[in-house]
Amino acid sequence: MYFAALLARTEDGWEASDTELDDVETLSDLADLAREASPDEDTVLVLIEQEDAWFGVVRVDGEEDPRIYVSDAAAAARSSYGEILLTDELLGRDPDDGDDLDALDLDGTEDGESDDDEAGDGDAVAATGEAVPHGPVGDAQILDDLGVSEKELRSLATDAVTEIAEALGASETLETVR
Repeated sequence: MYFAALLARTEDGWEASDTELDDVETLSDLADLAREASPDEDTVLVLIEQEDAWFGVVRVDGEEDPRIYVSDAAAAARSSYGEILLTDELLGRDPDDGDDLDALDLDGTEDGESDDDEAGDGDAVAATGEAVPHGPVGDAQILDDLGVSEKELRSLATDAVTEIAEALGASETLETVR
């Protein structure tokens, strides 16, 4: 089960809104959704959690590029919402590497690759066919200035969204949309 919410910082504190991600296909779409939640270009956090599997935080500060943290990239790669967050840049890939259509056979496999080849050792495989690392990826200092240190963020596991909201002083606000 997934839960996604937007937390927008305002002059009066944090405002929360439940968010529907069905129409979000890219990180850019998600950033636009976050920016719409704060007309004053204040900080907006998108918190996404798949129960007991992974969580992600996307931080949008005005027109700056979004900052992202994902607690477990391999688990997130198996999720349509997680794939939105796992950009080539976040995973340290060259975006041009996966676009070589000349290396594809007509059946969609790469030269020399059979249809049933899989990533080794149980690694998750992103839509690009590349293995995704187990464990956290992204900007672990994403919430440092808001009172959640890198160490605290990395230690969160179950119910991370609630714990983040508590640290921000927004737990009651978040509960209104949960």
